[in-house]
Amino acid sequence: MLPSEIIRDPLWNNIRVDPQALRLVDTPVFQRLRYVRQLGLAYLVYPGATHTRFEHALGTYHLARRTLGLLAERGDLDEIAPDEPAVVRAAALLHDVGHYPFSHALEEIGALHHEAVARTLVTEGVAAAALRELIAPDAPERVYKLICGDSESPLQGLISGSLDLDKIEYLKRDALMCGVPYGEIDVDRLLNALTVVRDPRTDGPTVGVNEKGLSALESLLFAKYQMYRNVYWHHAVRSATAMYKRLVDDALRAGTIDERALASFTDEGLLHTLEGSSGRSSLLDALRERRLYKRAYECVAEELPQDGDWIAEDPDRTRAVEDELASELELEPGELLLDFPVKPHMLGLDIPVQQRDGSVRRLTMDGWPGAINLPLLSEQLYRTARVFRVFVARPVTLRPERIRTLMRAN
Repeated sequence: MLPSEIIRDPLWNNIRVDPQALRLVDTPVFQRLRYVRQLGLAYLVYPGATHTRFEHALGTYHLARRTLGLLAERGDLDEIAPDEPAVVRAAALLHDVGHYPFSHALEEIGALHHEAVARTLVTEGVAAAALRELIAPDAPERVYKLICGDSESPLQGLISGSLDLDKIEYLKRDALMCGVPYGEIDVDRLLNALTVVRDPRTDGPTVGVNEKGLSALESLLFAKYQMYRNVYWHHAVRSATAMYKRLVDDALRAGTIDERALASFTDEGLLHTLEGSSGRSSLLDALRERRLYKRAYECVAEELPQDGDWIAEDPDRTRAVEDELASELELEPGELLLDFPVKPHMLGLDIPVQQRDGSVRRLTMDGWPGAINLPLLSEQLYRTARVFRVFVARPVTLRPERIRTLMRAN
């Protein structure tokens, strides 16, 4: 067998990549991730945030190798199919191959979710052929189900779940590359606390956590809160994201770019295509020169006059309101943008916990007395981190009463 390769990484130091994984790394669908930034346009605020989906995927694979090794040492994999660890490692490596340029932004204008995009990339073509040859004839389909969270594998929780390795990796890497101290997670404690237990609901094997790892789990949850508040939902990051979304939406509506081709682009490849297909664009020029739209109005989620989730979930309705407001303020279409981040299930939790006496109990959003108060933490995040904003290209005076009227009318 060919020897493993060592890849140097600023976060995990040495990442050992086995020959099977190297075959997948060398496929075009994985190599594209070198040119898709992990945090989209956040580099306009945090200059170091130019890291890509490529190194994040390698880091997730690295954590999968470490975790599977720990589970095997304890005998937790004895009842697992012999080829299942290889399928899990492949899923960890390929979990982001369906991502659009500039991260999640395009999903907010109605583009197909990146996990759905990954289906053909994983189950057809060169990557699928490698998976069938190296692991099993049904490996591509099993890998894809793990990525989507639809697998019946006992190890599903390592790839998509309340405590999956993807979250651990991106929080640590994003904090490091942004230069912020918010990603302090006790990774070693978390990985060593992961175990395979009997699910009290199904009596089947599933990934759980030892009770002694609950404090490390708390560190993960607080890190997520801090990163959303200070990085992912930073006002200037959201301004750039809103501008980018409108730029691409304009091109899609004009027919100058095909939605089906979006997932094949790199970050710069998409911008060059937009520039070449539609000529000079004030939005594109503003993004390239970091002339970001400024806040004309903002309020935290709980102050909205009614449920504002339609702003995040209904792009057609949002666009109509944007253009109506812009016209009233004598701005051009696209010079006023509404932004309300999609509310993620960032603090959702449903995981079996093996207690000190060996019994298994599920930790859910109802909390655990003396350990974690998730409802309180989740509400705090919602109230203080998720903000509705109106961004404008030029200074205007926007009356709060007008916003409230629009929200009620829509």
